[in-house]
Amino acid sequence: MSAFVLRRLLLAVPTLFGVLIVAFLLLYVAPGDPVQAMVGERADSATIARLRQELRLNDPLPVQFGHYVAAIAKGDLGRSYITNRPIRKDIVERFPKTLQLAGAAMLLATVLGVTLGVLSARVPGGIIDRFGLGVAYLGISFPVYWVGLLLILLFAVTLHWLPPSGFGGLRYLALPALALGMRSIAFLARMTRSAMLDSLSADYVRTARAKGLRESIVVGRHALRNALIPIITVLGLDFGSYLTGSILTETIFSWPGIGRYVVNAIARRDLPAIQGSVLFLSAVFVLVNLLTDVAYAKADPRVSYG
Repeated sequence: MSAFVLRRLLLAVPTLFGVLIVAFLLLYVAPGDPVQAMVGERADSATIARLRQELRLNDPLPVQFGHYVAAIAKGDLGRSYITNRPIRKDIVERFPKTLQLAGAAMLLATVLGVTLGVLSARVPGGIIDRFGLGVAYLGISFPVYWVGLLLILLFAVTLHWLPPSGFGGLRYLALPALALGMRSIAFLARMTRSAMLDSLSADYVRTARAKGLRESIVVGRHALRNALIPIITVLGLDFGSYLTGSILTETIFSWPGIGRYVVNAIARRDLPAIQGSVLFLSAVFVLVNLLTDVAYAKADPRVSYG
């Protein structure tokens, strides 16, 4: 297992370097001038020229890229063009908030989605099964921004139970976590139902029932454990997307995470902030995929990476 983890970490280096190249080139061919975004429309040409010289934007692209790679190798993600703050410090402050939101959304998705899928598989065609399929179809069909607006309208505007936006305790976390996790709840319910139907019809489940084991032990210890591989796959992919792609949710609910930070950086043409965030989020996604593969071996002893 340790050799497999080391190989994956080594393979992540060229992957991240490719991400760095693509992000760098795309940003520099995009329309707009970052210096103009910094100083505004009324700045004189001398000020603009001086800033471009200080930021090394007049250097050829290969030279700029070389300076940036050298800084990355030292752990320096650069400074924001707008606030002049270190990008690394901004990410350290904002990523825990995104991690908190992603963790709450994944907890909701795991508990509700897996539970609904297991109950649906136990009595196929029953009331719970039909309800679960309905929830799954609706959850997959509705986009997150629409779900978020509906939740704000219902629980904040109409019922006044929860705040519509902002950052704080559980009251502020409930709506964005539910909006972010709604699609995963639906997908996990369908995936768990399908995997459990296959497991419950297997010979080892019939043998366990013939031994007189309680139904809860048969379902939880035998059927569910052998159905974990597709469930872990969904959990890993969704959690990675929560950490790297919760931009809409954080924007709708004014959640001060890294997704909203990226949106603000794009709007202001803050190139170092965009590049640093893209590289960091790519590394996070690679790490989540690695942890997902490791979880396969922990959940199913038949999976080996020798």
